[in-house]
Amino acid sequence: MNDFSELLRNKKDLILEQWIILVRHEQAIGTTGEVPYQAILDTLPKIIEAIASLLEPFPKNDQRTLLQTALAQGFINLQPDYKAPEIVREYGLARETIVDVIEEKLEQSNPREVIRVLRLIDHAMDEVIRLCFSSYTEEQLQELQVLYAQLKLTNQELARLVRASQENLAHLAHELKTPLTSIIGYSDLFLRQQRKHLAEWENEIPHLDHIEKVLRNGRQLLQLINDALEISRYESGQMPLHLMETNVRNVINLTVEMVEYMAHAKNITIEVDCDQSFNLIVSDPLRLQQVLTNLVTNAVRYTDKGTVLIRCQVISEEKWSITVSDTGIGIEEKEQSKIFEPYFRGAGSNNTFLANSTGLGLAIVSRLVKLLQGNIELVSEVNVGSTFTVTLPYQIQSS
Repeated sequence: MNDFSELLRNKKDLILEQWIILVRHEQAIGTTGEVPYQAILDTLPKIIEAIASLLEPFPKNDQRTLLQTALAQGFINLQPDYKAPEIVREYGLARETIVDVIEEKLEQSNPREVIRVLRLIDHAMDEVIRLCFSSYTEEQLQELQVLYAQLKLTNQELARLVRASQENLAHLAHELKTPLTSIIGYSDLFLRQQRKHLAEWENEIPHLDHIEKVLRNGRQLLQLINDALEISRYESGQMPLHLMETNVRNVINLTVEMVEYMAHAKNITIEVDCDQSFNLIVSDPLRLQQVLTNLVTNAVRYTDKGTVLIRCQVISEEKWSITVSDTGIGIEEKEQSKIFEPYFRGAGSNNTFLANSTGLGLAIVSRLVKLLQGNIELVSEVNVGSTFTVTLPYQIQSS
């Protein structure tokens, strides 16, 4: 067995070279495998060394404990953008490469030794994959626990506001019901499955989907609650302005950077057209950015193809305007008078656009615009697009 240990260490570079060739020619992996490919490549030398150590004539101990100790950090920490089948396939190619390299030595060995070596290699690679998914599950569970703590604190604040004002309680309860039910259901399913302590990594893969659904619905619930709290703060007069010199172009650029990934995913172009005659105004940059971010995000969400245009221009010596136009589904005329009401969501021509909408974005925008001593206007046509124009003073008067 010591011969195989020395052979693996001597052939380590050859194993890496042949594995790289296999991965690059593996059509099933494709170009999306660049990140896990490099991550796995970084761990392979440690994995080979761990297997070589196990092939040495050690006393008979608990093989799993011995293997976990030998592997140490010889596995990658899965990230949310890694694809499970891709990870398994690339580690499978590593297993195949190791066996190919020692094949000649295996042919010269007795059957019992061959079986032992192959079983140990298989067990080691299976343990590597299991550790990958186990570490990922633990990290996601920690994020779930943090999310739970945030939800608990936010829920306490929400309960306080609800006691102070019962307005919109029925609407809010209805909006909270679906994501909250999903969180409870998938959390319960995940915890019950965790109690079974399944040892094999294959049984951990379905857990990843459950955790992702819990986190996704949790984030949606937090967004809904935070939007509701923003409305409540405005209605109760607890939203003060922090006025300062504000560079309009910087606010626009920052907003575009935040929303650009959404537009890029849908092949939508965001264009900016601003007058050269002004840059600085006196306003609250955070609230101004909230207005613009909500409008641009809505424009991207309700547009399937085309362009979102941000235009700012001078109106008079005292006022300026910023316009967000899209080439999306538009808003029916009968719904335009209600679009700034809390929890109202237009039916549109395709309900799939409403999947992640809380019905509070434009309600928040209209209240923030009033807070900034401006006004907002809407022009829209179904299947043509919508244009929101916000008119604001150059200098907001402090109250």
